[in-house]
Amino acid sequence: MAILPRSSYYDKHYRQTAALIRARQPYLIRNIITGSSIFAFAIGVYAFTINAVAQDDFSDVQIPDAPAQPAHTPNTGVEKAVSSEVLKKP
Repeated sequence: MAILPRSSYYDKHYRQTAALIRARQPYLIRNIITGSSIFAFAIGVYAFTINAVAQDDFSDVQIPDAPAQPAHTPNTGVEKAVSSEVLKKP
């Protein structure tokens, strides 16, 4: 039972036959040119983006001082809700 259906372009070991090579030949150069163009475009976009980001100059941006520490507030919240009488019980 064959896993892949048989094609007239491949032999019993699924290697290309001369017919497949002849059928693909007219498209070989066109596919190489198309693939090279797409690759060159992608590299160009990548290079342009890296170059554009590298030119950022942040020298005119003021760096803020460290934030002021908030004043220490007395205990509020759960500790305040507990009355001193509950804490005194033995």
